Amino acid sequence: LRGARADLRAGEEALRRWMNAAALVRPRGPVIVLADGSLTPVQALIRWDAVTYAERELAERRELGFPPAVRMASLTGTPQAVRELVEAAGLPDDAEVLGPVELGEGQERALVRVDRGRGAALSRLLKAAQAARSTRKAADVVRVRVDPLELI
Repeated sequence: LRGARADLRAGEEALRRWMNAAALVRPRGPVIVLADGSLTPVQALIRWDAVTYAERELAERRELGFPPAVRMASLTGTPQAVRELVEAAGLPDDAEVLGPVELGEGQERALVRVDRGRGAALSRLLKAAQAARSTRKAADVVRVRVDPLELI
């Protein structure tokens, strides 16, 4: 399921859509899902149990260090611009910078991860660093997204 859509919410979005469609079926009417029955969103649909599915997703994201268990910012731009922004932001010592990873076409992405409680501070630091780059009329743009759905 996640292979079909490369974002963190693919499974929950599929379950939401399936449950919405199934809710339109008359009582005791058939609902047919053409997907692998072992997938957790399919199992949640069969059991009509979105709560357990959401609890499991959150536990997995905690274990992996993905939002919403942590705050994460995605920085996308040219290698030089991304590096400049990371350096200019003055990130706290406990911030974890993942990457950068090459995306092609001269672009790369770095992820910055912090504890949930430090999310507002991370946003302020990145906003200030972006403003400083803008004031200097930096040539290359860096797109910043907080808690992005797509990590790659």
